[in-house]
Amino acid sequence: MLNRRHLTLLLVAGCLAAALPGASVGVFPAAHAQDAYPMRPVKLVVPYAAGGGTDAIARLVASGVGEKLGQPMVVENNGTSGGNVASQRVASADPDGYTVLMANQGPMVVNPHLFKSLKLDPLTAFDPVTLIARTPLVVVVSKNSKFKSFEEIIAFGKANPGALTYGSAGNGSASHLATALLLAQAGIDAVHVPYKGAGPALNDMLGGRGDFMVTTLPSVLGLVDSGEMVPLAVTTKERVAKLPNVPAVAERGYPNYESAAWYGFAVPKGTPQPVIDKLRSATLEALAAPVIKERLGAEGTTIVGDTPQEFAAMMKSESARWATFLGQAGISID
Repeated sequence: MLNRRHLTLLLVAGCLAAALPGASVGVFPAAHAQDAYPMRPVKLVVPYAAGGGTDAIARLVASGVGEKLGQPMVVENNGTSGGNVASQRVASADPDGYTVLMANQGPMVVNPHLFKSLKLDPLTAFDPVTLIARTPLVVVVSKNSKFKSFEEIIAFGKANPGALTYGSAGNGSASHLATALLLAQAGIDAVHVPYKGAGPALNDMLGGRGDFMVTTLPSVLGLVDSGEMVPLAVTTKERVAKLPNVPAVAERGYPNYESAAWYGFAVPKGTPQPVIDKLRSATLEALAAPVIKERLGAEGTTIVGDTPQEFAAMMKSESARWATFLGQAGISID
């Protein structure tokens, strides 16, 4: 049985041990938590509605990453305000690796120059993990469209200023910017109808609302294969293997035109490096899995898997590129 003297000595010893360097209560648990990451499901926030190309790739990759991490990666969609709500939510989340942003053009490098009211600087608010993949976009019309070729759309737009309407996955999305860039080079004025993702936009086109759309290949490939949508041109410099008979926009009188979509993972600024490393490692392992490689390849998507530093450099360059274009074109949203 402990007497009062023994109890006092034990308490003093405990206090001394706690005061020793490296023995604070928070140090070991924090390090242990990083080593054990993840200990619960990881949330992947997609800044667009379900059913589009970004969502499809996010869900495919998330399933593989969750398997490698040993915890599910759960997709949450939020396409409000061109993805700004999603990016702001992730930026303000705890930097612990449990909230990840499906990062692409709109939220990361376009919206800061497009939305006047946006205060978030994604290049400083996030830590990049890796660029997952790039994919071409394609100019499509519904099977019942009066336009049967890319040239017919351009000719109609030039002859009827403001008469063409086009949908996009949202303000600042890859589909929006690819179309704006095309219209600027062609000297055409058209009406933009933004949605909260490619899925809703394509559904409206199928219903006869909207003349054409430039969208990512993964978002529309099923509709192309079924004959519901007709591809008229691709946005890469060269034709894509998945659509060998579809010309590139560059072939049709616009040699300087090129646009592609890209997708990556980013986490809130200050996320511990060991957590970023573990998340990136799991992502690269997932991307190397045959089922994911085959699925992405079949959709015309190129897997990347670069370093955080390379991803950051690419985004910095893209941010400057779109800032220049949007400024010259006078495109902005209050």
